[in-house]
Amino acid sequence: MARFPRALLAVATAGITALSLAACGEDEDPSASGGECTESDDALKIGTILPQTGSLAFLGPPEFAGVHLAQQEINEYGGVLGSCVDVLDQDSGDTSTDIASQSADALIAQGVHAVIGAASSGVSFQFIDKLYEEGIVQVSPANTSPDFTTYERGDYYFRTAPSDVLQGRVLADTIIQDGHEKIAILALQDAYGTGLADSVEQNFTEFGGEVVLKTIYDPTATEFSAEVSAVADSGADAIVLVTFNEIVNLGPALAEGGLSAQDIPWYLVDGNLADYSETFPAGFMEGAKGTFPGADPAEIRDRLLEVDPELTDFTYGPESYDATSLVALAAIAGDSIDSETIKDNLIDVSSGGTKCTGFTECAELLAEDNTADIDYEGYSGPIEFSPEGDVNAATIGVYQYLPDNTYENLTYTFGELS
Repeated sequence: MARFPRALLAVATAGITALSLAACGEDEDPSASGGECTESDDALKIGTILPQTGSLAFLGPPEFAGVHLAQQEINEYGGVLGSCVDVLDQDSGDTSTDIASQSADALIAQGVHAVIGAASSGVSFQFIDKLYEEGIVQVSPANTSPDFTTYERGDYYFRTAPSDVLQGRVLADTIIQDGHEKIAILALQDAYGTGLADSVEQNFTEFGGEVVLKTIYDPTATEFSAEVSAVADSGADAIVLVTFNEIVNLGPALAEGGLSAQDIPWYLVDGNLADYSETFPAGFMEGAKGTFPGADPAEIRDRLLEVDPELTDFTYGPESYDATSLVALAAIAGDSIDSETIKDNLIDVSSGGTKCTGFTECAELLAEDNTADIDYEGYSGPIEFSPEGDVNAATIGVYQYLPDNTYENLTYTFGELS
């Protein structure tokens, strides 16, 4: 998954890094919980490979905020097995660079026990094998490509965002409900783009619609006259745009070709559902609809703002909090911080047992009884890992653009992946 940046954002790396040391203190009893944690060389180390630069940099702030909110809460509670959790941040860049692979090397050298990231499915595929070979758990808060479900070297891979199998279903259903019968799909060529395009196509045709055009384009393209002409000749009554930041060129090209969002309805996805109030003229996006995974972030929004008061978007912030909390809870449940123990306990702490929400509530249940069976409920929605590391159910939001090129929620749809 990836989305278009709303504006040039400078990630406050120094502020984020400072949070790595937050809420750590002295505690003479390393097994104590609910008190201060102690800094230790043997502490749980969680690395992040999240976007600080590149076309996905706008996703960094909410994701870093989610990770560091969880870290802060964990350490205020008493850490993991008495020691303060340490978070080591690295940049993921995007698929046009090799930054993520280098970041993985750096985190491996520093002895991390788990990695949170990446945001983009294509970026995660740049380093998933390295973590597999080292036996290091990876939990992505935002990968949605269906390819991870069957990836043969994915034993240590988990994600708190749902596969696009579900988003494709919800988007196709939305288009059908809006009365459209023939769609054109324009999708970028990468694991995310082709996977989501395939899911939309499959579901739309199963619902009785017809895909009259499906074009997979080069994500580095800046000129789209051929694609626009093909859509114009296709007879489509709606357009599905599975893009990243290419939409800044593709959108105007469609409009100039008589295919604006007002001429023929546009349907966007999490890769490009963004605030375009400072990108396009007023009214440019009005009426367009789109989807992205995640429940209403209202319950955690204020807490994320305490970590980063500059946040204007909260996409995948809750999923990042949940990913970090689950890693810590798996270590506590297994009474060890090593990656193998974390891997072996992630499914157990996310399913069955007593339901609990957030890190502290779940950690308190484990503290009461070291044989307790917990069922972690996330701020991003219910999380129950499958043997493949997928979430079995999730919420998808449906949104619509306003005259100022911002968007508002229309509805949330909960669905199971089967």
